[in-house]
Amino acid sequence: MEPANLVPIPGAPVLELLMPGSRPRILLADLHLGLGATPAQAQGPPGASAPELALELVRLADRRRAYGLIIVGDVKHPIVGTPRPLRPVVFDFFSTLLSAGLAVDVVLGNHDVGLVRHLPKEVEVHGAGGCVVDGIGLFHGHRWPSNAVMKSDYLVAGHLHPGYRLAPSADSARGKERCWLRVSFPEPRHRPKRRSPAAALAARQMIVMPAFNPLAGTESLNRQRPRLSRSFLFHRFVLRGQARAYLLDGTDLGPLPRRRVAALPESPAPAPPAP
Repeated sequence: MEPANLVPIPGAPVLELLMPGSRPRILLADLHLGLGATPAQAQGPPGASAPELALELVRLADRRRAYGLIIVGDVKHPIVGTPRPLRPVVFDFFSTLLSAGLAVDVVLGNHDVGLVRHLPKEVEVHGAGGCVVDGIGLFHGHRWPSNAVMKSDYLVAGHLHPGYRLAPSADSARGKERCWLRVSFPEPRHRPKRRSPAAALAARQMIVMPAFNPLAGTESLNRQRPRLSRSFLFHRFVLRGQARAYLLDGTDLGPLPRRRVAALPESPAPAPPAP
């Protein structure tokens, strides 16, 4: 079970952080603004453009009566720097959120190099080591989090883009769905005198959020191990505990397989017509 003040919103790849004596905050990860953008369409393609994603978040915050948003890494898609056409897109995205009266925090991810200078000054930025909000440690997942985050009882991360393949073959339409991961960690047996990063984990549970951008790549974690660029979070955190997967609508998919599963074959090509 997740902590009582941290609740997934059914049908949406976001968490609601219930704040005692205050309105809630919305947590999300992996916006990847600029994904699929072209010179003629710098805001991104329909269905995942920056204005559409901003309005979706504003509507969601309004429905939940949230006062703020926390983006847990990968605001933009280009990894190194922010291309000139994307700079006003990023600024306008956050301006839409701020104009709606939302407080906005950003935890930097591996795609956010060069992002800060293009954000409105009202956005509060936290380094890649993460931050602690109401006792919950938030970090993106591409590097080891800060000591303060590691001391938290509960962790929230992104970066992994968790998904689940439900179709019988790798090229089946809609065969791969975004999902949540809830990882329960065993109680530490002892604390070695010589501390290593792996021994510093004190959390009881971690939640790995699905990517918010619907066009972002998704890892089929029930079929194969994640790409090398996302393997750190998987091997150093997910595999240290017992992970369970859930679809966005709350469907319990059961424990995540711990062994390596062979990738699904492509469907055979149709035979050529007879002469």
